[in-house]
Amino acid sequence: MGTSAVKLYVAGHRGMVGGAILRRLQARQDAGADIQLVTRTSAELDLTNQAAVQAFFAAERPDQVVLAAAKVGGIHANNAYPAQFIYENLMMECNVIHAAHQQGVERLLQLGSSCIYPKHAPQPMAEAALLSDVLEATNEPYAIAKIAGIKLCESYNRQYGRDYRSVMPTNLYGPGDNFHPENSHVLPALIRRFDAAARAGEDHVTIWGTGTPRREFLHVDDMAAASLFVLDLDQQTYQRETSPMLSHINVGCGQDISILELARMVADVVGFDGEIRTNPDQPDGTPRKLMDVSRLARLGWQSEIALRDGIAQTYEWYLQQDQASLRSK
Repeated sequence: MGTSAVKLYVAGHRGMVGGAILRRLQARQDAGADIQLVTRTSAELDLTNQAAVQAFFAAERPDQVVLAAAKVGGIHANNAYPAQFIYENLMMECNVIHAAHQQGVERLLQLGSSCIYPKHAPQPMAEAALLSDVLEATNEPYAIAKIAGIKLCESYNRQYGRDYRSVMPTNLYGPGDNFHPENSHVLPALIRRFDAAARAGEDHVTIWGTGTPRREFLHVDDMAAASLFVLDLDQQTYQRETSPMLSHINVGCGQDISILELARMVADVVGFDGEIRTNPDQPDGTPRKLMDVSRLARLGWQSEIALRDGIAQTYEWYLQQDQASLRSK
């Protein structure tokens, strides 16, 4: 590429993670980095359409690609739409990775999910746990698609000498999160629920399950920083910590918290001082999901945003969106 600008395509730039990565790249531009950013909305480019993706790559010829586009959702959405989750995610990965290869893109980073690991994987979950046991049934279609993404990258690396990399984040949260009443993940769901309870003056909030399952949460800005850290690594350094058929890297903070503790933290942030009750009749899900992030730590990266600080920032963003939607009515 010489001294010319690096042309970088961010797929999924309107999503929570893609948006955070784009903001970080734009900050690099503002600081003087010679980067040409390329984006397309889903209306402008349907990533499940092979011909459209190939035409886009042939026209734009990016040097690097960040594949942050995905169809995502919580347990309800995964259960209700398994065919869409496996089909759309497989098609996006196949089309983007293959078109990148066809147009000579040497370096690509694709983002996955911690749900690639078996339901009963030893804790914390190391990269080597991949394909060692059965998956959690509720999000198996999505997980299979994300595993396929890892193997696509590895296969193009092995056969064609590409430098295609994968990062697997833990549970993410932050600005741009989905606060939908049915399709959101646990942390935005709790923020929405406790905010509504505080506004209504309710004396208690009931959370699903026993409150004992433990989960790990990473702020999306930390995920963006980690993603670009991995993308920027020279090939020799990346390969030193990975292997050709186990090339993905976990991204997390390395600490977990019980759902009940999380609920108390959210209640404190939003100012709800009523009682927090549990409902053991509702499912708990997996008892614990913690990522082993030692591989990333050895490469030199660790998270910086404390959970409570991140929740407070996310709550501020949520309130701003709420006010904006009221003003637009």
